[in-house]
Amino acid sequence: MEERHMASSLMGKSFIDLRSQVAVNGFSSILNSDIKCLLSDNIRAKVWSSGYLSFALWDARTRELLKVFNIDGQIENRADLSLVPDFAMEDEIKMKIVASSKKEKTQSSFGFFQQSRNAIMGAADAVRRVAAKGGFLDDSRRIEALTITIDGMIWVGCANGMLIQWDGNGNRIQDIQPHPSAVLCLCSFRSKIWAGYASGTVHALDLDGNKLGEWVAHSSPVLKMAIGAGYIYTLAKHGGIRGWSITSPGPLDGILYSELTAKGFLYTRMENLTILSGTWNVAQGRASKGSLESWLHSAVSDVGIIVIGLQEVEMGAGFLAMSAVRESVGRDGSAVGQWWLDMIDETLHDMMERKSQDVMGKQSHQWRKFERVGSRQLAGMLIAVWVKDNLKPDVGDIDAAAVPCGFGRAIGNKGAVGLRLRVYDRIFCFVNCHFAAHLEAVGRRNADFDHVYCTMTFSRQSNLFNAGAGMVLYLLLCCTLACSIYLFWLVYRSSLPLVLSIAAGASSAVQMVRGANATGANSVEGMPELSEADMVVFLGDFNYRLDDVSYDEARDFISQRSFDWLRERDQLRAEMEAGNVFQGMREAVITFAPTYKFDKHVAGLSGYDSGEKKRIPAWCDRILYRDSRRTLGSECSLECPVISSVSRYESCMDVTDSDHKPVICLFTVEIAHIDESVRRQEFGDIVRSNEEVRCKLQELCKIPETIVSTNNIILQNQDTSILRITNKCTESIALFEIVCQGESTIKDDGQASYHHPRGSFGFPRWLQVTPAAGIIKPDHVAEVSVHIEAFHTQEEFVDGVPRNWWCEDDRDKEALLVVKVHGRYTMETRNHRIRVRHCCSTKMRKTDPKPRDSVQTQGNLLHRADYQKLSVSFDVVDHLRNLHSP
Repeated sequence: MEERHMASSLMGKSFIDLRSQVAVNGFSSILNSDIKCLLSDNIRAKVWSSGYLSFALWDARTRELLKVFNIDGQIENRADLSLVPDFAMEDEIKMKIVASSKKEKTQSSFGFFQQSRNAIMGAADAVRRVAAKGGFLDDSRRIEALTITIDGMIWVGCANGMLIQWDGNGNRIQDIQPHPSAVLCLCSFRSKIWAGYASGTVHALDLDGNKLGEWVAHSSPVLKMAIGAGYIYTLAKHGGIRGWSITSPGPLDGILYSELTAKGFLYTRMENLTILSGTWNVAQGRASKGSLESWLHSAVSDVGIIVIGLQEVEMGAGFLAMSAVRESVGRDGSAVGQWWLDMIDETLHDMMERKSQDVMGKQSHQWRKFERVGSRQLAGMLIAVWVKDNLKPDVGDIDAAAVPCGFGRAIGNKGAVGLRLRVYDRIFCFVNCHFAAHLEAVGRRNADFDHVYCTMTFSRQSNLFNAGAGMVLYLLLCCTLACSIYLFWLVYRSSLPLVLSIAAGASSAVQMVRGANATGANSVEGMPELSEADMVVFLGDFNYRLDDVSYDEARDFISQRSFDWLRERDQLRAEMEAGNVFQGMREAVITFAPTYKFDKHVAGLSGYDSGEKKRIPAWCDRILYRDSRRTLGSECSLECPVISSVSRYESCMDVTDSDHKPVICLFTVEIAHIDESVRRQEFGDIVRSNEEVRCKLQELCKIPETIVSTNNIILQNQDTSILRITNKCTESIALFEIVCQGESTIKDDGQASYHHPRGSFGFPRWLQVTPAAGIIKPDHVAEVSVHIEAFHTQEEFVDGVPRNWWCEDDRDKEALLVVKVHGRYTMETRNHRIRVRHCCSTKMRKTDPKPRDSVQTQGNLLHRADYQKLSVSFDVVDHLRNLHSP
């Protein structure tokens, strides 16, 4: 029946009572935030609502607010709740700026910079202090999902991956964190709970929170889950929907896995793919179309994917400071970066058009095109991926990430940008890096790689934090001061480190918040995300140099093309052999001259640095990779799904637009993947034809045999009766829930009138059933208390006619209860109907001469012939084992 009792938008600002059309204003103000989640427990007549960090518990029948408490379980005083925004952070920032502006203006240029730096650092300290008090760090604990289980427990999923269990009265029972990624959705069915995470993982848990199993459902966040037809369906952010059997994990998994594995050759498909990856440090220049065509000419071959990584697209103190601030609000890119993307777009288009005309004739207007599917920029680093149009249907789930490594791990002059994409259901990661410079900085370069590899996360949220007006003011302040400082830097020609230190101070608080709120940074086992990809390609200006060689010696060996002697002195090769960096990765044999450093617009090997510093040539620009192989002799299969080899690894010495030469690497990739349509067909054949599977399914879908102690109960005010439900099955648990199917009044002849359906109204106010749902162990008994309230009924509906709340009705009433019994995995139920009659008349009292000597009495029952009073011990089973429910 349509939900008529209460309704509210998931992000609404009021609590709506549709029966009286009255809006209880300020519902969201009770939680001090917008409504995040709403959960209705119709069986127990309660409504749970949550803001970001608070809960409210309501009585669904009386619309009374029962309790307001925070996520730590601490009960909050409603009188103390305030809607006044907290401007402490803004005030502190303003005080810092005002105090700074009152200083004397007659000071040196260094004094101005020092005061400006102190102002921003002071503002950053204010943000840190507010964050430490819970202003931002608590945002990582915000509530994302709610669900209720059959035992009446409430489970809450938080943005930091924590799952919190509450009882029906709002008492916090336990908290667990089985996964570091954000919990985006929860779903419960019978004796299981499923949690969907931002990493695409799904966990199955029992009612005590013990993890039963886990699997990667999607390569993007799991947004919603629903139960239907024996499956748990998951909806991913990219729009994909998948179904998983509710019996899994369970006894069928081993049988199905072995049967499907034996038929793997029927649904395994092999694909061949060519990937072109290129890296170029453009030294803040802009290349001509001719230079780009010389570099990317291999793209006109059978290349399916092109990955381009650029470094030093744009530099300078002001740009780096602004870039840090833009990153703090989740924005990236620049006008110069967009110019490069558009220029490469145009170059690829023209090259493919010319190739098509050469092959198919000048009248042809049909040719394969490359389409840019993703890009990411961090300061001067830019990475982008292009996919040929015929391959695009098999490519998806494009995610981006960035890791700054410069100046306190906050500035993007050094660091990495990455793109992750799914190709034929296999995960490929491409990472464009720019590491620390200078000959002696080997350790810093190694540390940069470690930082990038361990912290790069592609499950980046669109909103990094839930800041208020104070955070917006803080960011605008950073932008304004950063720009002002840059202008004065141009005037006074101050040093770059001072400006960057100001920008780093302005963004350090944001970096702290981002670290607290990052989701999916590590896998379930605590491994970096990059380690879980099927293929990873690192490209960029790694800045590793040559040891123990002079400028003249290097020039002589290069002119003789004696690269073997120079490779022995390559820092990167030595560090990789020592296991200090790029562990588990490979590089093709270098057969080209060192790519750094050249005089601009000077062609050939004679163009190496002729300036005063005469920097020693080096292979700074490199491309490394790893695939699924654990040994070089492995063959492509479902166990080793991606095998790659390098068919070309070279530099383009004709390009002179930068002091670096561009490098390309052409990969030939073999991919093994599953044809899901064929696999599903084979799965269905196994389920239908395998006798062992069919027998186990029948056992799992059985509804345990149960009996109830009575089908008729008569009670007066304050009377209590115990209804016993016995599970006669000795192997399986039985799950039950009790609902009120209808309510009626008793006529003068003692017969009940028509039972008016209650729908989602729950039990009548005069009737309390506790517990209304639960689990019965094999060969055990559940006791349910049926209690009559000690006041005259004041129902809103009498004989289906709406009345005012003060309307009294002293007629006897009867409620028709239905005990629904489920199996562990069954969608069907076995029902027992119980009639509960509330006797209000004096006639009933006169026929009962026995005085009430206690608050809780057994009441009057329409007895079964074989009914007898039973204790709560296990001997109940012996008395009820042979009873059969009518």
